[in-house]
Amino acid sequence: MVIVAAGSGTRLGAGGPKALAEVAGRPMVAWSVAAAAAAEAMVIATPPGHEVEIAAACGAGPRVVSGGDSRSRSVANALAAVATDLVLVHDAARPLVTAGLFAALEAGLRADPHVDGLVAAAPVADTLKRAGEDLAVAETVSRDGLWAIQTPQAFRTEVLRRALDVPDAVLAAATDDAALVEAAGGTVRIHPYYEPNLKITTAADMRLAEALLG
Repeated sequence: MVIVAAGSGTRLGAGGPKALAEVAGRPMVAWSVAAAAAAEAMVIATPPGHEVEIAAACGAGPRVVSGGDSRSRSVANALAAVATDLVLVHDAARPLVTAGLFAALEAGLRADPHVDGLVAAAPVADTLKRAGEDLAVAETVSRDGLWAIQTPQAFRTEVLRRALDVPDAVLAAATDDAALVEAAGGTVRIHPYYEPNLKITTAADMRLAEALLG
């Protein structure tokens, strides 16, 4: 299990690492750590210089490593400490994750030897439009077959390790680990998930998460 907790918290206005921002009475990262308590091993990628603080917020179980200058570099740093054949990667910024979702992704990946990755996702429900720089609508985009990708994401560890072995510029441009696995020729499948699993980016997201967790 890898929990990515290396975000700066700038857009949230947290005044420090996002993972340490308090959500419904506990540090944000602690919600994901609690949900992943059954994991065989857990590695947390932290903002460099904040390892001690993150470790204190997470308790004695997880191993803490320094993250990198991009999300995928942080995952690569954490993956170096992973010895299991499968690995789940989750963003600490999604504190509504459940133990059941972690278990379902691991079980689903183990059950399908032809798949390299299994990712939690929700079907896109909103109407999508493409606009230019002037914000004039250029077209309405069909949402058929479109999914909003979330974390956790489960992978065969060696497949993910190879996918992350690319230049830093490629890692920096990646929006999720599944995209890197796909680019390396891997097969990724959707795990439909319909429960709240929002990513906290802004203060408004924080208020909504606290309402759902409270």
